[in-house]
Amino acid sequence: MEKTINSEDNVIALSEARKGVQSSIAASNLTPNQIVSLLDKYIIGQKDAKKSVAIALRNRLRRQHVSDDLRDEIMPNNIIMIGPTGVGKTEIARRLAKLAKAPFVKVEASKFTEVGYVGRDVESMIRDLVDQSVAMVRSERSEDVREKAALLVEERLLDILLPPLGSSQNSVDNDEPGEEETPGTALPDEHDKSLEVNRRSRKKMLERLRNGKLEDRQIEMDISGDSPGGMMQIFGPLGQMEEIGGIMQDLMSGLPRKRKKRRVSIADARKLLEQEEVQKLIDMDSVVKEAINKVEQSGIVFIDEIDKIAAPSSGSGGKGPDVSREGVQRDLLPIVEGSNVATKHGMVKTDHVLFIASGAFHVAKPSDLIPELQGRFPIRVELKSLTEDDFYLILTQPDNALIKQYSALLATEGVDLTFSDGAIREIAKIAARVNESVENIGARRLHTIMTNLLEELMFNIPENFADEHVVIDEVMVKEKLNHVVADRDLSQYIL
Repeated sequence: MEKTINSEDNVIALSEARKGVQSSIAASNLTPNQIVSLLDKYIIGQKDAKKSVAIALRNRLRRQHVSDDLRDEIMPNNIIMIGPTGVGKTEIARRLAKLAKAPFVKVEASKFTEVGYVGRDVESMIRDLVDQSVAMVRSERSEDVREKAALLVEERLLDILLPPLGSSQNSVDNDEPGEEETPGTALPDEHDKSLEVNRRSRKKMLERLRNGKLEDRQIEMDISGDSPGGMMQIFGPLGQMEEIGGIMQDLMSGLPRKRKKRRVSIADARKLLEQEEVQKLIDMDSVVKEAINKVEQSGIVFIDEIDKIAAPSSGSGGKGPDVSREGVQRDLLPIVEGSNVATKHGMVKTDHVLFIASGAFHVAKPSDLIPELQGRFPIRVELKSLTEDDFYLILTQPDNALIKQYSALLATEGVDLTFSDGAIREIAKIAARVNESVENIGARRLHTIMTNLLEELMFNIPENFADEHVVIDEVMVKEKLNHVVADRDLSQYIL
């Protein structure tokens, strides 16, 4: 079949040709095009990085539908994103965490140290990933049993409000032998009547409870106290100490908790009891097993600031304060390549965990990483510096654009803030100019410019400001900022 796509007609033809082709991946999962479209809502440009990340995410799903004999042979293609600060590397990670229906953890490479030095060891990123996966699976299971838990909570609240009476059968069973035909035979009938009255009263009470008519009523109930090991923390020179601390905390949490009486409203009691019932209904052994499987098959680790552990080839040459940089890289190697990591939930294999790294590489270069680690990140994506046009799009297009944020903030004070198109273009122009002349900090420059532009306005509202409508135009932007841009030395301190 011809698959060359040169025009819109070819795209339509290819789409028609694929109508009969059924993907084995559920339609609820995002396609690479859909992932890029969602990232476009928050990140301007950087198409190459978005495309690489989208393909990597989709390949995680594709691998899981491959036959068993070949599945274990398909290794993830780890990605390293290279680009100046403020161009969207970390933002891609933040948005990716929300899109990926898989365990995802973002870590800073600069906080890790070589084994033997004070600090966290690199295996802690896998432990964090497992903890996040357990929390994710527990949350999913909680949603599955929430309806059943709600019914159990209603029963417990009903028992507190109107305790049930014992059954007549129990009262008969508790009678002494030979007393069945004494004059007290009328007692079971009275007991049955009391049971019926109690049953009708509970039914009415349940209706009022479900209709929300009792939510503000105060009741006294027993609640679980804090876990004995809830505040336990162990400090030590090695990263393994945090693992020991986790084990000790688990041991302490296994001890019986004290229960204390507390007066709460029914609305609050419902929440407290629901948490208890949900915990009882969830099988934690099953949760941990599924969580570890999710980590091994579809886990994603985003390592930010990886350039901070690359020793620059010039200068000290990795001596002195940089002594542990190469050590961190060596410790990172087996984790990225695939090894077994001990966690408090069990052993975890990292063979199929996807690693995405990013760094500005202002001082060091990607080639300053040890060759073995470079080889573990076969896909390199270079993010481009932002231009004046990019700044204009950043200010106007994303769902969380700065202009929309400031307008929403002032709307809470009853002030309608609007920017003219000329003003937005002037802000973008100033941001690009300052980045070129002082220090290129990318889109973060817009935060400093907007803060300086609106500082007086934000300070005077609401006491010293009467207007309900404020329009920021090009002239106002020039008056506020051009004198700062004109003085390069001064702009280093203000912008």
